[in-house]
Amino acid sequence: MPIAPNQTLDGRVVASTGHWSSVVLEGAAPGDEPIRARLPGRFRLDERVETNPLAVGDRVTLRGVEDGTAIVETMHLRTNALRRRAAGRRVGAEAVLAANVDRAWVVQSADLPRLNPGLVDRFLVTCEREEIPAGIVVNKMDLANADDALRGEVEAFAALYTGIGYPVLTVSTHTGDGLDAWRDALAGRLSVLAGASGVGKSSLLNAAVPGLSLRTQAVSGRTRKGTHTTTNAALYNLPTGGFVVDTPGVREFGVVDIPLDDLGFYFREFQPFIGDCRFQPCTHDHEPDCAVMAALDDGLISEQRYDSYLSILDSLRLGDRGR
Repeated sequence: MPIAPNQTLDGRVVASTGHWSSVVLEGAAPGDEPIRARLPGRFRLDERVETNPLAVGDRVTLRGVEDGTAIVETMHLRTNALRRRAAGRRVGAEAVLAANVDRAWVVQSADLPRLNPGLVDRFLVTCEREEIPAGIVVNKMDLANADDALRGEVEAFAALYTGIGYPVLTVSTHTGDGLDAWRDALAGRLSVLAGASGVGKSSLLNAAVPGLSLRTQAVSGRTRKGTHTTTNAALYNLPTGGFVVDTPGVREFGVVDIPLDDLGFYFREFQPFIGDCRFQPCTHDHEPDCAVMAALDDGLISEQRYDSYLSILDSLRLGDRGR
């Protein structure tokens, strides 16, 4: 669907790099090319600390120009945004991975690379802060099913997070197990995938979007870690309706500014106990008569999740929100 000079049309950002973005217009037919649109400098001069003022998933109004491209005339308000600390930038700088998200999935793999609960917990805290429904996908279950110890580790991991209230899908893009449930979970929503390189995000997308054929790459045999195959976030149409966003692989997920006294509220299993702490507010790491620490001692909160809480709390105290 083309855009005429001075015509204004609404659309959704499907890719954004620097000053230029690709926008699919509302009502575009399948296969229509997105419009190349430039973001005027005035949108970069406001008080926001985002490194990318326009993100995949943003809704915009375009105004056509003579050469068939467009100018972003209006950036519409977001319902939410999945953010993380921008690596290597000034303190407080945020990278927006996607906007207007219906559900965010953190992708893990049963092996190569191994499960990373610390990254999962930082991701989930971010989603809780932004009020984005979140879930976990464990890929490469064919590796777990061939190893009893590995399968037990994945089952314990899944039981922990489902017990807290997060959906956990176990899949194998190699055998096809679990892929129907994965496609059903994406249908009709704008979903975003995040995770470390090598966990199989591109393979999961290829399984969800027929004919997509994103490039995949084997995990390094020396480091047992993935190498980047996605360099910028991109949004794809789903045949079942809705959209899915692929994001670049991350080795860490930096939590943006959260007041120390608020962090506990973003751990769901802490919430029933926070009001019973002797001190209000309470950071749940040193105060006497802390109900959260008592729940930990009673086995009502897992040590793994509490250790993640302490790690994030320490990083926030140090002002280093990504390590």
